[in-house]
Amino acid sequence: MDTAHIRNFCIIAHIDHGKSTLADRLLHLTGTVPDRDTTEQILDSMDLEREKGVTIKASAVRMSYTALDGNSYELNLIDTPGHVDFGYEVSRALNACEGAVLVVDASQGIEAQTLANLYLALGANLEVIPVINKIDLPAAHPDEVAKEVSDLIGGDPDDVIRISAKEGLNVRDVLEAVIKKIPPPKGDAASPARALIFDSHYDSYKGVVAYVRLVEGIVNPTDELRLMATDAKFKPVEIGIFSPTMKTTTQLASGEVGYIATGFKTVRECRVGDTITLATNMAAAPLPGYQKAKPMVFAGIYPVEGEDYAALKEALEKLQLNDASLEYETETSTALNFGFRCGFLGLFHMEIIQERLEREYDLDIIATAPSVEYEVVKITGETVRVDSPADLPDEGTMTEIREPWMKIQIFTPDEFYGTIMDLVTKRRGIFTGQEHPAPKRVLLNYDIPLGELIIDFYDQLKSRTRGYASLDYQFADYRADDLVKLQILVNEEPVDALAMIVHRDHAYAKGQLLVSKLKDLIQSQQFAIPIQASAGGRIISRANVKAIRKNVLAKCYGGDISRKKKLLEKQKKGKRRMKSVGQVEIPQEAFMAVLRLNEE
Repeated sequence: MDTAHIRNFCIIAHIDHGKSTLADRLLHLTGTVPDRDTTEQILDSMDLEREKGVTIKASAVRMSYTALDGNSYELNLIDTPGHVDFGYEVSRALNACEGAVLVVDASQGIEAQTLANLYLALGANLEVIPVINKIDLPAAHPDEVAKEVSDLIGGDPDDVIRISAKEGLNVRDVLEAVIKKIPPPKGDAASPARALIFDSHYDSYKGVVAYVRLVEGIVNPTDELRLMATDAKFKPVEIGIFSPTMKTTTQLASGEVGYIATGFKTVRECRVGDTITLATNMAAAPLPGYQKAKPMVFAGIYPVEGEDYAALKEALEKLQLNDASLEYETETSTALNFGFRCGFLGLFHMEIIQERLEREYDLDIIATAPSVEYEVVKITGETVRVDSPADLPDEGTMTEIREPWMKIQIFTPDEFYGTIMDLVTKRRGIFTGQEHPAPKRVLLNYDIPLGELIIDFYDQLKSRTRGYASLDYQFADYRADDLVKLQILVNEEPVDALAMIVHRDHAYAKGQLLVSKLKDLIQSQQFAIPIQASAGGRIISRANVKAIRKNVLAKCYGGDISRKKKLLEKQKKGKRRMKSVGQVEIPQEAFMAVLRLNEE
């Protein structure tokens, strides 16, 4: 098709503002999906996406639409994730488009992720079409929200499209705006082929299937292709488009969106953000913006039963084929035996992977408390990265520990200013500035350690602001601070899965809290179990789980006191021997107790 009749656009929004519902209506309106085949969230293929009401993976679809001007257009829609953890996928999808439909909930207005995605779209020089959704709700105030949006991006509030995706109200206006306002793709079909990979999934027959936007040139099924970042060569198994299922075509031309089945068996060779070109007539330079997704949160995942280790390894391998941002390596723990150290984009990403392992692969797993990656500077001057507190070197061999800091933006009604300030300062956050993008709403900017952010910060923020505040964050830098390793000893044995890296000022309080919780969670044995917390080379807290004790004096009715002493001494010797060989079983709740330390 002539590129003048092609429009490539994506839908961006805060989580739960109606992106997927709008995508459903557009598919029905253009006849891409017949009404009889309707399901909610058509483009969300995972059960988890439908249950949680969020898009986890970006998905693409081609629609044909005859506009009011009588011309037929090819519309390529990319539905992006709304959660902050998947911001990298959103940025890749934006680079594959010329325009973006910005959806804002008429009852909730602008939120943090709305702003974050808008700034990403403006940074990618996209034409932004503002749309206010859910105008049918009783709590909707579309005129106020239209004023907020127009103040933010400029223009007349009356020009902001007001729709109800659920009811199908005014949805055709969105398609007409896409055709009128979004420019057609630029790109020369005669130039060497350059295609941006904005997503991928694994197919057991076709290998890694790359979702591509062809920026220049033409790709045929017979061409030999090359990936510019990994320098891997391949011949396509198949090329095609999404409508919304995969449908083969004879070629992909400049400006089009589709897929290329590579035949690769691992996603390492075909990374999201890479550029595909011809192996013989190579492009001079790759498309800008390629970078590897960087895990920010780390946790250990172990099978409950030791014999499930091989099944867990196989499950992680398969998950990684469909989710290139998941990283893992083998790890052993004295408390939990063999397992894996996994890297995730954020806490929500970690939760999704855990649920998929349990549901799709029927595994019983134990996940340790999440931690972050630290930089440790040794006395020798060498800098090493540590993502597990158990791997932290001895205090005497280090000069400093640096932790990752994040820039966060909290968008909230101004009545919650004080409670948010209190929450952030308790987590060692530093106030950096504020803006007022809308009346009675404030955007607060802070720097905060990532280690403080990943443990229930989001839950606390939502509960303190009655659900009105929203959060966005991005990595800032590594900063040195007075950090120590908090070690937990159960029966005088260190439990590496419960180790944490904390600020020295917080070590005593956190150690005491964790010891108290473990005392309640660990079951009594026939011997006393000491639970200790140590930091900086000394014990800072201790509690004992009392022994189950048999009354050996019950059979003594009078007689000499020495007889009673002899029985008690015999019992004491038995308890001592039992303690030296006894094993203390630590329940799953103990590892989760670390997550709830800040709730007290």
